[in-house]
Amino acid sequence: MRLSFTLNGSPVSLDVPAATRLLDVLRDDCGLTGTKEGCGKGECGACSVLLDGRLVNSCLVLACQAQGREVLTIEGLEQQGQYHPIQTAFLEAGAVQCGFCMPGMVLAAKALVDEHPHPTDEQIRRGIAGNLCRCTGYAKVIDAVKLYAGTPRRS
Repeated sequence: MRLSFTLNGSPVSLDVPAATRLLDVLRDDCGLTGTKEGCGKGECGACSVLLDGRLVNSCLVLACQAQGREVLTIEGLEQQGQYHPIQTAFLEAGAVQCGFCMPGMVLAAKALVDEHPHPTDEQIRRGIAGNLCRCTGYAKVIDAVKLYAGTPRRS
């Protein structure tokens, strides 16, 4: 099938088998390896991307569902060699460890703050709940989201 969509602000058109996952199109066809495959079952969040501004697990989305829509991956956040402020907040808060879960975690945080500009701790916990991390313990991730949102951080 012919698939046309907007990827990180640029139009993309390619031929893919009908049952192809969005994750596979992003990684294999588009070369965007920031989107990771962890569980392949929608449970870990490593493959999270924004589809029309909404957080989705790309391992559960068929590529055909992106037809005519806008997909944002971690690579699309950086503009002209500059990190997006959410990425900078994660670095400044020390929220980045091994990096495997971070692309999905960062996109989850962005989607959360886009919807709730000054999220509470509980909203942050719910917003990142679908993204599993074995390194950070989440406290620094919560700090990073607060830093990005301009919300007071824990002491």
